[in-house]
Amino acid sequence: MRLARCGPVGDERPVASIANGTWYDLSSIVADIDAAFFTGERAAAVESALASGTLPAVEPSRFGPPIARPGKIICIGLNYRDHAIETGATEPAEPVVFMKAPDTVVGPNDDVLIPRGSVKTDWEVELAVVMGRTARYLKSDDEALAYVAGYAISHDVSEREFQLERGGQWDKGKSCETFNPFGPWIVTADEVPDPQVLNLRLSVNGTVRQNGSTANMIFNVSEMVRYLSQFLVLYPGDVINTGTPAGVALGQADPKPYLRAGDVVELTIDGLGIQRQRLRDA
Repeated sequence: MRLARCGPVGDERPVASIANGTWYDLSSIVADIDAAFFTGERAAAVESALASGTLPAVEPSRFGPPIARPGKIICIGLNYRDHAIETGATEPAEPVVFMKAPDTVVGPNDDVLIPRGSVKTDWEVELAVVMGRTARYLKSDDEALAYVAGYAISHDVSEREFQLERGGQWDKGKSCETFNPFGPWIVTADEVPDPQVLNLRLSVNGTVRQNGSTANMIFNVSEMVRYLSQFLVLYPGDVINTGTPAGVALGQADPKPYLRAGDVVELTIDGLGIQRQRLRDA
């Protein structure tokens, strides 16, 4: 099942699609796709209604973020072997964890704003994990995937000067306005039996910049979920950005091809859809 939110900014409505590709309006069943959606019986009710064939079909216009507002966005840095190599970083012994503000989330095809004064805005295609159950102190990697509701594409846009050259934490280079396009939909976990065999691709103005696979992760999805549950309570609707493969502007030869107003970025992950954003000045 695919879960999405469609309509004008701030007025999206919940929709879902199954194998036939038709989208159905969920407004009569659920108020929105948010943290509450993944608790209780709401998801099961949607599946039952889709199977019954009683929901009205809709033709989506704009896709908004497929979750109304994540409780938190937890990010894993340097989680691909080739990305660590290209940036000259040592492969981490434990996951590198930082946070991204939930209000960075925008729709998958919304404009991305280059911050004022920025000269090093960079791209990062990432597999996003959406939590479906509350996770505390999970004991094993094997049980961790049972806590995942689904997967989506996340664009972890980054301003490298703010992140790396201005002191302090990474967060201020990660939490600028519009810096997390998300979606176009969440694919439920039952349709992604192995999140470690997905290809990720990103192009800028038609030139492929990233072409990797989740098989190249240092810490796989189940390891990350278990690990994070030792330090944070993971709630339904929380999102984990799981890292990016090689090919970011930061890792390329000078002059590095950082993003500029007018650039168009396209992202895709196997089975999870496509994003397309135009860059413009804030």
